[in-house]
Amino acid sequence: MYRNFFKTAWRNIIVNKTNSFINIAGLSVGMAISMLIGLWIWNELSFNKSFSNYNSIAQVMQTETLNGQVSTDKGNVIPLAAELRTKYKEDFTHVVLSSWTMNSMVTAGEKKINTQGNYMEKDAPAILSLRMLAGSFKGFEEYSTVLLSNSVAKALYGNEDPIGKTISIDANRNQQVVGVYEDFPANSSFRDVAFIAPFRDLTTWVNGNENNWYNKSFQVFVQLAAHADMQQVSDKIRNVKLSHIDAQTAKIERPEMLLHPMSRWHLYSKFENGISAGGSIQYVWMFAIIGGFVLLLACINFMNLSTARSEKRAKEVGIRKTIGSMRSQLIRQFFSESVLMAVLAFVVAQIIVIVALPFFNDISGKQIILPSGNLYFWLAGIAFTLLTGLLAGIYPAIYLSSFRPIKVLKGSFKAGRSATTSRRVLVVVQFTVSIILIIGTVIVFRQIQFARSRPTGYSKQGLITILMKTMDYHNNFSVMRNELLQQGTILEMAESNTPVTENNHFNNGYTWEGMDASVSARFNTVSATAEYGRTVGFEFADGRDFSNQFATDSAAIIINEAAAAYMGFQKPVGKTIQQYGNTYHIIGVIRNMVMESPYEPVKPTIFNLQSEVGGIINIRLNPAKTTAESIASIQAASKKYAPQELFEYKFADEEFGNKFADEKRIGQLATCFAILAIFISCLGIFGMASFMAEQRTKEIGVRKVLGASVYSLWQLLSKEFIVLVFIALLIAMPSAYFFTKTWLQNYHYQAPVSWWIFLLAGLGTLLITLVTVSFQSLRAAIANPARSLKSE
Repeated sequence: MYRNFFKTAWRNIIVNKTNSFINIAGLSVGMAISMLIGLWIWNELSFNKSFSNYNSIAQVMQTETLNGQVSTDKGNVIPLAAELRTKYKEDFTHVVLSSWTMNSMVTAGEKKINTQGNYMEKDAPAILSLRMLAGSFKGFEEYSTVLLSNSVAKALYGNEDPIGKTISIDANRNQQVVGVYEDFPANSSFRDVAFIAPFRDLTTWVNGNENNWYNKSFQVFVQLAAHADMQQVSDKIRNVKLSHIDAQTAKIERPEMLLHPMSRWHLYSKFENGISAGGSIQYVWMFAIIGGFVLLLACINFMNLSTARSEKRAKEVGIRKTIGSMRSQLIRQFFSESVLMAVLAFVVAQIIVIVALPFFNDISGKQIILPSGNLYFWLAGIAFTLLTGLLAGIYPAIYLSSFRPIKVLKGSFKAGRSATTSRRVLVVVQFTVSIILIIGTVIVFRQIQFARSRPTGYSKQGLITILMKTMDYHNNFSVMRNELLQQGTILEMAESNTPVTENNHFNNGYTWEGMDASVSARFNTVSATAEYGRTVGFEFADGRDFSNQFATDSAAIIINEAAAAYMGFQKPVGKTIQQYGNTYHIIGVIRNMVMESPYEPVKPTIFNLQSEVGGIINIRLNPAKTTAESIASIQAASKKYAPQELFEYKFADEEFGNKFADEKRIGQLATCFAILAIFISCLGIFGMASFMAEQRTKEIGVRKVLGASVYSLWQLLSKEFIVLVFIALLIAMPSAYFFTKTWLQNYHYQAPVSWWIFLLAGLGTLLITLVTVSFQSLRAAIANPARSLKSE
């Protein structure tokens, strides 16, 4: 019986080529989009699942009240690890101290590469489930050892065995290679960790901080014992810090520890008032909804075209019922047709996905592959195809199988008003979804442009930064700067502890006259040489810049407007502030510099003068020379004065642009999906217009004979679709406004939702609809009426 069903279905596909092409094309595009989104969502949901201890690993985070606001961050103190190991040893299998992932220069003989790595305690390999390819992580317990990722080992040693060889990190630490581990997967929080060195080798940072409960410059990772409950242990260690800090700090800052499970690191990284408040999970939900709606659009096409051609299938249904076919058999027959269509569409969709994956990966920043060798993928594909076939065929099957054979065979059958109404509703749904996607895409790009055009408080153009890996740049700073200035290569050059496009350095303990004693003040801090302001382009609101001409500037600071507002100073210049017994006088106030997220308010920041800075070289290029000439001169000077360094630089404007990467990806993906959604909708409209023109061939012929113009005939065939678009606009516009305003709530600085966006989306959709419908309408309108009226 089913063989007969599929044979009949295949014949219907062959006979109705145009209808079949539209259905298969629409379904295949819809299925391809859903598959791509499905692969992306799986990649997001499987983040960090490569770790065998995935469900029991957590990071210890700290919530505290600073500047009157509750904040939660990953920074923690060294003695916390020992406290957890001793007082809570029954709750943890492993406790690991770690540095932040840092940029480093790794040297092996004559080879140098810039890469990233962490300094971690001896249990790190166990907690991270390192897959060792050579050597062993047991030797990692010794001083001056290192574990290399496979990619770094290959880059340094090729096919040689690296075990036992010595590398240097940042030209000042020699480490013996004791093991090579498999690179972390791309969808892992540790994907950038290319080497792991012992935490105690980080002597510059560690020494003197072993018992310091205030210096939150480190990270703490834990693995819970098998019997331990994550939430219960998190509650147990909440107040572990209170007994180790002074009573005033404890009262004001109210520090609390919490465990952030690895399962929530990637998708639930946002905290508000000490509570997890989402994060990237919003994009997972958003794209899941988009994928579902795009597939629904394709299924709507199938439903519409199937029910629109109901009169052509009516006699078939009538004859089948007359000779004894049950309604259930007819339903299975029509389901067979839709499932066969879905199977053909799935084959085409596979081809589309294979071709589109490189482009999709480029936009999404992923390394997704089609898991064609995975049995579960094919089982999911079969289930997905059947579901699509059933979804597309459910309404046509129920509707077509309901025809009464007496009316059909008498020739008195006409498609009911309910079928026409249903088709109109489905068309409205198609255009509503498409319009919402268009408006949403425009809003995303508007938000990016709005934040990008925000005043940054410094000049990005022609500013480059060099990360110092050794002390060569610092030791030869003055002579290198003077040489480049004499050559006319640069306008200015300065050292700082942080690049101009980020600032994760901060200090507490500040007090000033009139300060609220119940508040703990924390300021972002930039330590720099006197040339820093001229290099980055300080925009002064009041006061002056640092100068080597004033000996008193060693105790001077410059603050930004956010710091001035927070301190409550009307005239900050000349005021003094204190920190741990030291007094500093304010000599200048600058416009707020956007150093962190361009979507968030600028944090109160203090700039102080230090001659022993290290970290970053900031260089302002001379616009009178080409960039290529300037970079070549700086590279030559770098080789001369910093021979141990591997010369690499970054442009400040490019680094600032990278801050919009996530939103840009979302916008690009949304644009692609919106275009394809419109394409699917237009396919359906084309098919519907084609059918309507065919159905009204004789009417059009009669009207032409009676003198109707081409324009009036075009208007006759097009007005129904125009009305449907207007209805869709009435539904889509308020819905799009609600969704976009909800999304914009994630940003402090929000682009205005302008009325012209909705107008352009509406006009664009209307124009696309008219172009699609007009092709068939004009074709029918200019046809020779003699042919359409000729008797069969």
